[in-house]
Amino acid sequence: MTEDVQKHSVHTLVFRSLKRTHDMFVSDQAKSIALDEESHKLKMAVKLKADYNAVLHMPILKESKDRIPQPPSSMQTQQSYTQPDEPEYMITGTHAYPSGPGVALTKGTKLHRNPSDAGVHSMALALPPSQASQDSSRTAASVSDIHRHAGATERSHPPSSALSMMDGGGTRNNSLIRRAAIMPKPQWHPPWKLFRVISGHLGWVRSIAVEPGNQWFVTGSADRTIKIWDLASGKLKLSLTGHISTVRGVAVSSRSPYLFSCGEDKQVKCWDLEYNKVIRHYHGHLSAVYDLDLHPTIDVLVTCSRDATARVWDIRSKANAHTLTGHTNTVATVRCQAAEPQIITGSHDSTIRLWDLIAGKTRATLTNHKKSVRTVVLHPRQYTFASGSADNIKQWMFPDGKFIQNLSGHNAIINTLAVNSDGVLVSGADNGTIHMWDWRTGYNFQRIHAAVQPGSLDSESGIFACLFDKSESRLITAEADKTIKVYKEDDTATEESHPINWKPDILKRKRF
Repeated sequence: MTEDVQKHSVHTLVFRSLKRTHDMFVSDQAKSIALDEESHKLKMAVKLKADYNAVLHMPILKESKDRIPQPPSSMQTQQSYTQPDEPEYMITGTHAYPSGPGVALTKGTKLHRNPSDAGVHSMALALPPSQASQDSSRTAASVSDIHRHAGATERSHPPSSALSMMDGGGTRNNSLIRRAAIMPKPQWHPPWKLFRVISGHLGWVRSIAVEPGNQWFVTGSADRTIKIWDLASGKLKLSLTGHISTVRGVAVSSRSPYLFSCGEDKQVKCWDLEYNKVIRHYHGHLSAVYDLDLHPTIDVLVTCSRDATARVWDIRSKANAHTLTGHTNTVATVRCQAAEPQIITGSHDSTIRLWDLIAGKTRATLTNHKKSVRTVVLHPRQYTFASGSADNIKQWMFPDGKFIQNLSGHNAIINTLAVNSDGVLVSGADNGTIHMWDWRTGYNFQRIHAAVQPGSLDSESGIFACLFDKSESRLITAEADKTIKVYKEDDTATEESHPINWKPDILKRKRF
């Protein structure tokens, strides 16, 4: 007769297993292992190279050997700047430490000497009471204030005048050291008003392009058609069918009578506008193609897709010249320009990439955005561009993508951006709102929320694309209520009737 197996709880079994494991390996772990010096040196060398390579060759500290002569009448405060045993720091960058950006190095600011402890104490007593700490138990200024003031005074004035600056009172010293941020006043722009509503599409209007002669414009829609409209009258001139899914991008060539389109059916088509027929297909994308753009000077077409790639096509031979890989999610927008970098892409992986067209490789990756980047627009005159995301609109400077400033306030998913030569930046969002910005200062001078057209759901209020015509006097928007809206500047508006409601915000900073 078999005995019953004793049953234990899982808790008991787990702890019994842990105890057995501990007893088995405790003897090995208890022994101290001697440190191999050669291996340790190798490990530290690898760590230095991997983690600190960028700062290994920073300027090194050197001891000053020469005593700087002092006038006999110098006081203890002045002596704190010129003690012979203090370290000197070689300044090799473009800005004198520890001042902010914008101060270039000169002969007088090549060396910066930190004050000694005795100098710090004497300067604390010399500073006016307004600079002192708020703590009632301390009557002198804080050490960090002393270091900051000492450095700034030494760079701005010769030693003989440094003391007189502080003896003159706190007002002048404050104006010198704590210079307030100056906010440039925005340029006045006339407000824009709705001029025309064009209907004809049976689905969301997803893309717009204006032809170089400014006679007509073309739209692509979720109804799978491409329509060509007369710009002056707003009348339909032609409908093109061929795509079997939403048309997400259209572009008109300025070098040949061609129209290019792409869609969610993975197809990229080239239309001959003299015959109104498709003459070329560009095969290669593995998923929906979201945007396309033409290079302004060479016969190259660039498309981007949900397959996380952008592809560069030779227009005539249909060859896939480059496949630009590196993004980890949908590439939502692509723009081309003649200067370096020639291709800019924005992706749902929250990054923007600047590409070298010749090498087909990434030149720079901008990771400041926290949300999907759905649109990028290039300024027509400046060497700058802007990107739109749900977190912010950000402005950047070419060629390396240096961050300029944030344009905050359009709290929605931004689908499209447009900018004209007058510095008017337009952002269109998923909730149907349009914001007008002054490009230079980031001042939001107008907000528009056009009424949804009859026969459309209230939820279908979204701006998918916007574009200025070639004269920059009309703004065309493609919307979710199946209409195309045309806006123009209000000719009757003046600076008195529509003043700039501008309040300088000292707290506004250029932030990432």
